[in-house]
Amino acid sequence: MKKRLKEMEEEAAALREVQAKVVKEMGAIQDSTTAAAAQASKEEVDSQSAFVGNMDYACTSEEVQQHFQACGTVNCLTILTNRSGHPMSFSYVEFLEQEAVQEAPQLNECELHGRELKVMVKRTNVPRMKQYFQRRFNPCLAYGYKRLYVPPYFYSPYGYGKVPNVQTSKSLHASTFNNTHHGFQANLQLLLVQNYKN
Repeated sequence: MKKRLKEMEEEAAALREVQAKVVKEMGAIQDSTTAAAAQASKEEVDSQSAFVGNMDYACTSEEVQQHFQACGTVNCLTILTNRSGHPMSFSYVEFLEQEAVQEAPQLNECELHGRELKVMVKRTNVPRMKQYFQRRFNPCLAYGYKRLYVPPYFYSPYGYGKVPNVQTSKSLHASTFNNTHHGFQANLQLLLVQNYKN
């Protein structure tokens, strides 16, 4: 009976593993298909868009839309803003027709609010794979060092952190004077103590 129960538990564990693997594979397939669909829709939108740079900060969306109305029907206009909400000097214009996108660069270097616009067809950013060297372990970054320790060209024969004691003639004279001075003071104190006892 125990043997049969053990076999049933092993079969149940194997079934759970297979089921988990199937669910994981299905999730990966769905993730890849949704990512591919999102990338395809992004490429489609980008193929119908134009980049407009060097805009005046005071330009409104209505003025930009009227400026590009000669190329074709403007579907969407996006003026990018910074973190504080102020408009930046570039925008993206999405057209309904593909032909309008090809005509938009003809308005390059046309003036709007006294500034020459830079107009070009928008390109699609392709996500790139991370390079191997970007993922490697870097001890300088991991421990917060600014640079690696580089040993000096020579090593001290006296050991780490020890410097040979080199005395010049002045320092030698001073040390001799100090030693004799201290020695004289010690002898004087000894004489005073001996005289006091007597």
